[in-house]
Amino acid sequence: MAEYRQNQSQQSRVTVGQFLEIGRERLGMELVAGQAGLERVIIEPVAHRPGLALSGFYRHFARKRIQVVGMAEFEYLSSMPEALRAQRLEELFAKKIPCMVFTRGKRIFPEVVRLAERDGVCVLRSSMVTRHFIHAATFVLEDLHAPRCKVHGTMLEVAGVGVFIEGAAGLGKSETALGLIKRGHALVADDLTQFRRDSNNNLLGSAMPVTQYYMEIRGIGIIHVPSIFGVAAVRGEKQVDLVVTLKRQGEADAELDRTGTDGLRREFLGVAVPQLVIPVAPGRDLVNLVETAAQEHKVRLSGFVAVRELDSRIKRHHSV
Repeated sequence: MAEYRQNQSQQSRVTVGQFLEIGRERLGMELVAGQAGLERVIIEPVAHRPGLALSGFYRHFARKRIQVVGMAEFEYLSSMPEALRAQRLEELFAKKIPCMVFTRGKRIFPEVVRLAERDGVCVLRSSMVTRHFIHAATFVLEDLHAPRCKVHGTMLEVAGVGVFIEGAAGLGKSETALGLIKRGHALVADDLTQFRRDSNNNLLGSAMPVTQYYMEIRGIGIIHVPSIFGVAAVRGEKQVDLVVTLKRQGEADAELDRTGTDGLRREFLGVAVPQLVIPVAPGRDLVNLVETAAQEHKVRLSGFVAVRELDSRIKRHHSV
């Protein structure tokens, strides 16, 4: 059975620095002031526009969220006398907000820079239109806050199906994956796979960034899959649709599903995924078996279950 370890720190603690790291590319963000605030924790993964707060109304103020200053908030602040603007901004920063983001590439008020450096609150700027930024930032924040775990095993996309192959060391997980790649299927992660659960309760698998697209094959060593098989032979992230558990002949007998009716499930992060247990023995073609398992799973999703159809045929035959 694969080792299963949930990464609690990634599940519950997301910092402004992590948000900025991903947001540099996906949200076009840059750090303007308050570098000391990069370690602040974003408790609620939602963006908030502080229009009412800037007018002095703080009842129900969402202080645990990222504060976004868009066109309306910027124009409102610009219309204020400098002393009043400084007062309102100081009141806002006193609420210990995670960070503040100015959209549309707007200039940052000197008062904001001063308060950011004094209170250790990051001020970021994005060139995106406000509504587009909030939409994209919500996905980034949900991704960062999603529960995660790392599991020993290899994941592939086989005939469009996300297949995670687990089992004890030496059973041939990577060799099976290599055979599937040569048949035109794609590698997601080798040896160590990172799972995350999204907001729709789907389980998604990806490689660790440092080992992405690399495989270790016993007797050959480390290979870079895209360099040998092309970029179509790899995927960045894939939903986990099927878990294939490899076990030595004899160990698997108790869990063997001979007809496909047992409905075994394997659970990660609270998500139950269909599971097949395949016994490993000399001469067994694991590449062919895993490929067939993925294709059979795909057929089942369309509503056709071979064992039920066969059972119906047998009953009809005996009733004649």
